[in-house]
Amino acid sequence: MKISIIGGSGFVGSRLIGLLKEIPDIDLLNIDKNESLKYPEITNIANVLDLDALTQLLKGTDVVVLLAAEHRDDVSPVSLYYDVNVKGAENTLIAMERNGIERLIFTSSVAVYGLNKNNPDEDTPVDPFNDYGKSKWEAECVLQRRSVNCPDWNIQIIRPTVLFGEENRGNVYNLLHQIASGKFLMIGKGNNKKSMSYVGNIVAFILFLIEKQKDAKGCSVFNYVDKPDLTTRELVSIVGRVLNKRIPTIRIPYRIGMFGGYCFDALSRITGKKLAISSVRVKKFCAVTQFDASRVEASGFEPEFTLEEGLERMLRCEFGR
Repeated sequence: MKISIIGGSGFVGSRLIGLLKEIPDIDLLNIDKNESLKYPEITNIANVLDLDALTQLLKGTDVVVLLAAEHRDDVSPVSLYYDVNVKGAENTLIAMERNGIERLIFTSSVAVYGLNKNNPDEDTPVDPFNDYGKSKWEAECVLQRRSVNCPDWNIQIIRPTVLFGEENRGNVYNLLHQIASGKFLMIGKGNNKKSMSYVGNIVAFILFLIEKQKDAKGCSVFNYVDKPDLTTRELVSIVGRVLNKRIPTIRIPYRIGMFGGYCFDALSRITGKKLAISSVRVKKFCAVTQFDASRVEASGFEPEFTLEEGLERMLRCEFGR
C-alpha cells in the first residue's frame, strides 16, 4: 500500500509518519512545501496549490492523507486560510481523480462548530466564528460534494479538538508554558471544560481508519476527543502535580481579560509583531470547548493513552527539567 501524506513535515505529520514506518509493506511519501527535519528521505517539496506537482507526485498512491492547512490564529492576510485550506482541498481531489485514487483522509477541525456550543456531535449545525473555521467548513463542503458525485469514493473527515503533544509549539504549549513558569493568570473562574486530543492518539486513529475502514463508501465525519474533558482548573492542577510546582491562583474577571486582549491586538497592529496574547486567544481560553466523540467510541477504536497520560508525557518532555 502506498500512502501519500500532504503536509506531513509538521507536528501531526511527523508523528504519523513515525507510526506508519513501523507497519510492514507500506510505501510512504510526504508532500510538503517545507522540508521534513525527521524524514527528508521520503519528502518531496511541493505546494498544495501547485496542481501539476500534486498530480505528478500522487501517481501510484492508494490512500491520501491531507494534513496541509493554515491554522494559526494570526495568519495574515486572512485570504491564506481559503487559498490553502479550500483551494488545497480542491486541488487534492483533482489530482486524485487524475490518478484514479478514491481514498482520502482529511483533518478538519471542531472550529467549524464555533464557540460555547452544547457538546456538539457530527450532526450539529456548523457555526464557525473565525476564518480558520470557515475555511475548514468550506473545504469539507468541497469533499462532501465530491462524495455525492463519486459515491464509490472513501472520504473520511476527522474533526480533532485542540491538539497537543511533545515537540508541539501551539496554543496548548503556550498555555502549559505560562502555567509552568509561574506567570499564569486565570481569566474567569476556570470552570469551563476543554475537550483535548493527544497527538499519539490522533495519529493512531488515522491508522485505524486506514486499516479498518478500507471498504467504506461515501463521506464519514468523526469528532476526535480524548475523554473525559477537563476544566481549566483541573488542567492547571495536573500541571502542578506533574511538575511538583505550586501554581499561582490569581484570577482576573473575563471583561478585564478581554480588554487586555484588545490592547495586545492594538499593540500587535502598531508594531507589526505577532504576540502571544490576543483577544481571540483570551476568548478561546475562556470558552467552553466540549464536543461529543461517541462516533469514534462506537467505531471500535481504543486510544493507547489517557488524556492525563498524554499531558504528563508532554509536560515531562517539555518542562520536566
